[in-house]
Amino acid sequence: MAEPKHSSTRLEHIDWMRGLACVLMFQTHCYDSWLSPEARKSAVFAWSQLAGTLPAPLFIFLAGISVALVTERQREKGIGRNAIARQTILRGAEVFALGVLFRVQEFVLGFRTAPWTDLLRVDVLNILGISMMLMGVVCWVTAGATGPLKDSAEMVRRERNTGMAGGIAVAAAISTLTPPLWTTWRPSFLRWPIESYINGVHIYGTPQPWLFPLFPWSAFAFAGLAVGFFLFTQTARWREALTFFGVGVAGVAVCGLSFGLDAWPFRLYAVYDYWHSAPSFLLMRCGILLVILGLAYFWCWWGLPSRIFSPLVQLGKTSLLVYWVHIDFVYGGLSILPKRQCSVTQASVGLLIIFLAMLGLSLVRTWWKDRRRSRVGVPSTARA
Repeated sequence: MAEPKHSSTRLEHIDWMRGLACVLMFQTHCYDSWLSPEARKSAVFAWSQLAGTLPAPLFIFLAGISVALVTERQREKGIGRNAIARQTILRGAEVFALGVLFRVQEFVLGFRTAPWTDLLRVDVLNILGISMMLMGVVCWVTAGATGPLKDSAEMVRRERNTGMAGGIAVAAAISTLTPPLWTTWRPSFLRWPIESYINGVHIYGTPQPWLFPLFPWSAFAFAGLAVGFFLFTQTARWREALTFFGVGVAGVAVCGLSFGLDAWPFRLYAVYDYWHSAPSFLLMRCGILLVILGLAYFWCWWGLPSRIFSPLVQLGKTSLLVYWVHIDFVYGGLSILPKRQCSVTQASVGLLIIFLAMLGLSLVRTWWKDRRRSRVGVPSTARA
């Protein structure tokens, strides 16, 4: 059976989206760290902060797609659900450990000014790791619900469908439970380091929207898991371009649904906060992610990334590395510009320097990995 056309763009457009998340993250952090109080009143800073709401959902959503991609390929090879779950959970634990190590590093570098409570702050890497572990569990449970089958292809198809349904169900449950867990059902009986993983309360007594607790952020991972499994259905594989067009259209429809729910006079929750905890706002961000996914696919298929070097694809290949390193040169003691003292022009020049430096670091990392592969006889085009 012939392979569907343009199947090679799958990883490329995912890398492109990760690279987009990196660039949006760079600009948000640079302007936030360097702009003076007067410059922070400008339209540039306002738009920067608005764009800064996308990187975290993008990273977490794409982690869900990646888990679905790896899980599907392992199932097609006949690997059992226990082994797949073990690998996913261990990878999630590794990412969580990196998140803890990152917090320790930041505390050490800012030892004289950083409070010890920063060691226990809930950040993107922490929630990303836990979400991956939870996705491993959900994939294991949903795969077991299909029962034994003699036809391996049919078994993979059923496990894909149950995994897709499980991802949607968990994402919906997380988004539905978020408002009460932030307000009327707050688990205040827990110590703040534990409660913070549920609602981002940290040390402030109330949930903080700038932190990344499981509710609602892990919902993006399960939404990505469902989308990832959908992209492996037979229809999506053989009607790939049409499928991604449909994904973009569905994203627009989901955004419209979000506006409709927000305008609905009936309120399910005692405390309604559209911009932070409401399920309707999570729908809006999921809709935007679906639109970006559709556009990224067609851009990588027909656009310049398919013909020339793409900085975004390159950054996406090493997103964890550039995320980790750029923080110290923007927020840390190694900041290349004085914090809270720069004009928009100065901060923009600094942003360009950070972008080029991280792109160079990414290229060096890729070159080093390819060199190591060539030494052991692995083709440089191989992907994990």
